[in-house]
Amino acid sequence: MNLLLDTHVLIWALENNSRLSMEARDAIIDGENMVFVSAVSVWEIGIKKAMGKLKAPDNLLEEVALHRFTPLNIHFEHAQLAGELADIHKDPFDRMLIAQAILEKLTLVTRDKTIARYDVSLLEIK
Repeated sequence: MNLLLDTHVLIWALENNSRLSMEARDAIIDGENMVFVSAVSVWEIGIKKAMGKLKAPDNLLEEVALHRFTPLNIHFEHAQLAGELADIHKDPFDRMLIAQAILEKLTLVTRDKTIARYDVSLLEIK
């Protein structure tokens, strides 16, 4: 299974936070699975960290590499689909993650219940 981590899941995985479900933790550490981190999550973390709304490692890119997560860049096709998605979710970062998961055939790991209203493969954190 190929996974795409939602931004909050990325932070929890880096922190080994107990809010990350055992199912999600097991999927992330399973060597059979590729785990992707989107450039949009790095962007979102940077913005929210600068605003004082979020705590995240200062060496985020190093941590992502250390955990052997695979970077996922944003492409025109991702941006186009994110703009065309049904107006269910208002957060542009989440809309991009949804578009990337759909186009790249990834399973999005999230606790965001609104995302489940889209036709996207999910591993939901309860």
